[in-house]
Amino acid sequence: QVQLVETGGGMVQPGGSLRLSCVASTPDSSFYAMGWFRQTPGQGREFIAAMTSSGRTIQYGDAVKGRFTISRGSAKASVDLQMNDLRPSDTAVYYCTADSFGGWGIPAASWDYWGLGTQVTVGS
Repeated sequence: QVQLVETGGGMVQPGGSLRLSCVASTPDSSFYAMGWFRQTPGQGREFIAAMTSSGRTIQYGDAVKGRFTISRGSAKASVDLQMNDLRPSDTAVYYCTADSFGGWGIPAASWDYWGLGTQVTVGS
């Protein structure tokens, strides 16, 4: 079974930055796309960003456009999320996700694999 592991979460002041990373722990993993969602208690998972493995297609959620940047990680099946100008409303558990078949999109249900999440807290 594919396992995704997120790292880099933590606490930061408003206006600060964090960089999240996600890597597939299973050997020889290959995905059509990888991305990030976030979730707060009682809410559904909100689309943040995604990119195809080629890097030719990149998409961001409206709430983070201009502040967050998704990029390929150093490992074969990995992805990073650079988060700048963080706001208290960015506080959430951030989840890495991967798509195997090309059916990825804004709905969380369109993705095939999920990490366990990493907490990001933006405190004033």
